[in-house]
Amino acid sequence: MTLSNLPPLVTVFGGSGFVGRHVVRALAKRGYRIRVAVRRPDLAGFLQPLGNVGQISFVQANLRYRSSIDAAVRGADHVVNCVGILFESGRNRFDAVQDFGARAVAEAARTAGASLTHVSAIGANAKSQSLYAASKGRAEDAILATKPDAIILRPSIIFGPEDGFFNKFAAMARIAPFLPLVGGGKTKFQPVFVEDVAEAVARSVDGLVAPGIYELGGREVLTFKQCLEMMLETTNRRKPLLPLPFGVASLIGSVASLVPFVDPPLTSDQVTLLKSDNVVSEAAVKEGRTLQGIGIQPTMLASILPSYLVQYRPHGQYTGSGKAA
Repeated sequence: MTLSNLPPLVTVFGGSGFVGRHVVRALAKRGYRIRVAVRRPDLAGFLQPLGNVGQISFVQANLRYRSSIDAAVRGADHVVNCVGILFESGRNRFDAVQDFGARAVAEAARTAGASLTHVSAIGANAKSQSLYAASKGRAEDAILATKPDAIILRPSIIFGPEDGFFNKFAAMARIAPFLPLVGGGKTKFQPVFVEDVAEAVARSVDGLVAPGIYELGGREVLTFKQCLEMMLETTNRRKPLLPLPFGVASLIGSVASLVPFVDPPLTSDQVTLLKSDNVVSEAAVKEGRTLQGIGIQPTMLASILPSYLVQYRPHGQYTGSGKAA
């Protein structure tokens, strides 16, 4: 095969993360050459079996360092940015990773003449009171100013085997005497399956998605309380759900942030996020800027949740459906 006949090269930033690994698999199935740009290439070897020999390569890159971004993008036909953090830790700050990093990726893609797909989040708004949402919003503004033809995908909370939502609360239900309903558990979500998000990314690389901002949500709109109830039912556990006012939850989050958790149970910024619903907007639905609009039928939450939450049942997969703990 000559160089001119080689499949297109796609650089995937954050390819070893929760969303990124599914994106890599979706692209590998399509035959693309994939360059996975991650901070620790030595820990990303588990991605190799997703493709053929030589199809997936690795490069060290850190969104805080522009030179590493340029090197990772050089020669690519398309760039996908899946990098995001849910809380700040050490030098990984929202501004550095989700603002500076995202705009640097966009600038590198423009210089390389590559097209760009950026994974953002519903609620991204530069004027948001949430540091997370504000940094996501600033990133989107910078990306569109740099590459007006970019494709931005905004998912609601994402569920799947490695998710940080249902897994977190299922693990908490093992030991906690109750589960907190921040703000009374009334916040609405539209959980979207990680493989549906990955398919949307892959279709954008295929050239099947027009430039613009898309909002990705699942088939169901559920409250925070309903999500926890579904998790408890799936794991066959009985735990009281305790309403927790936003003010109290924010105080707890502030205290928790002082403890060096690898993954804090709650932060004050996450409490701020929970004050707003996380669902696909009516405008996005009307304009077809959704999963359905790009030809993807969302996967039902109930069809996937038991496949990976079974590990949290009192006796694992051997727990009968009628037994709760």
